[in-house]
Amino acid sequence: MVEEVIHEESPFKSSAGRGLNGRSAPRRISEISGDVEERIELPIGEFARVLGGGVVPGSIVLVGGDPGIGKSTLLLQMALEMASPAKKLHAPLKVLYVSGEESERQIKMRALRLNRLGDGTEPNFPEDLFLLTETNLDIILEHSAALKPDLLIVDSIQTVYLPDMSSTAGSVSQVRECANRLRELAKTSGMAVFLVGHVTKEGVIAGPRVLEHIVDTVLYLEGDRFQSYRLLRSVKNRFGATAEVGVFEMREKGMVEITNPSEAFLAERMVNAPGSAIAVTMEGTRPLLVEMQGLTTPSNLGNPRRTPNGVDFNRLLLITAVLTRRLGMRLAEQDVFVNVIGGLQVGEPAADLSIAAAIASSVRDVPVKADTVLIGEVGLSGELRWVGQMNARLREAAKLGFKTAVIPRRVRPGEPLPEGIVTKEARSLREALHLALLDSNDKVVSQD
Repeated sequence: MVEEVIHEESPFKSSAGRGLNGRSAPRRISEISGDVEERIELPIGEFARVLGGGVVPGSIVLVGGDPGIGKSTLLLQMALEMASPAKKLHAPLKVLYVSGEESERQIKMRALRLNRLGDGTEPNFPEDLFLLTETNLDIILEHSAALKPDLLIVDSIQTVYLPDMSSTAGSVSQVRECANRLRELAKTSGMAVFLVGHVTKEGVIAGPRVLEHIVDTVLYLEGDRFQSYRLLRSVKNRFGATAEVGVFEMREKGMVEITNPSEAFLAERMVNAPGSAIAVTMEGTRPLLVEMQGLTTPSNLGNPRRTPNGVDFNRLLLITAVLTRRLGMRLAEQDVFVNVIGGLQVGEPAADLSIAAAIASSVRDVPVKADTVLIGEVGLSGELRWVGQMNARLREAAKLGFKTAVIPRRVRPGEPLPEGIVTKEARSLREALHLALLDSNDKVVSQD
């Protein structure tokens, strides 16, 4: 329960009735310009991909993620890139980086680490990048009005406050009103605003969720803190496609783009190892090839364990139940472990077939052929069901050198499948495993 004091006269009364563009008169829709909004090109390609192609002037973007995941590092890199005159994508932009959590010295130390030169000399920082350590939003707005930056970064929205309100910084009322003020600033001035938001223990942006309704774009920076890969995921975007994903790797010099994430996720794969299968999952419009690992071992417990890492627990229970009931595998006496390599979270049903193949491969101690990918959803009757964007998945697999794909059999006509990869269609899970599991002589191993 959070106490929220209701003021008889709101300090935002004058701005509330003014409207975003300074007037509140109704206008005919035919009189309003509908030209496509020009975007500010962003040199960080993966970041621009998630935003929908670049930064839209006058937009407000929320970047959330767990503590220490790299939010401040990524935004400081973006600020350095946007303010740098060396980039040929656009003219240097004036950037104001506001921090309520770190001192100016801490930010400068991070900037030195991101731009460290090989000879040990201090790099030349852009003249149009300004730092401000302040938590009073009124003072921040005053500096913004005087400086007139093209890009404003606030790190983080939970640390700023309005002195007119009696609640503390980070409360629901403070977060909502501060975000509304910054939203009005973005819409009236054409300034692009980026906000950093903390994530609660439940995995949502602290507020709760009031920020997601105010801003134009919501981005989540995800990743396992024990892994170096980071996924920047778009869950809301008024200026582009949702569910887009950018892939980065956290290194000593900051966040490095991974332009071919599938190749990176499969780099350390051990070929022809039992319990390993390749899935093709879609992250937005991007297909990603990931390695699914399964391991079964005899259990000494009354209730054998089902331990997923990167896979939904209920999905694992469903697949093990189908393998037990429809294919006769004795998994009731086995502990089953499933792992997604690279710290990824795979939630779509298209990975069901690869998970089942990894488990079956471990049970039979028979590998899946190294150049084969498996795509398909598994039903409770043991049937395989078609999944969306199949052609994009197959093209990505063929581009990485895979020769064969085991997919569900199509029952409805559709566009022809791409060339360059042999597709083997299966109607049931039993038939798919019959095609995928090989013996030592590269012959198909029967599941009977």
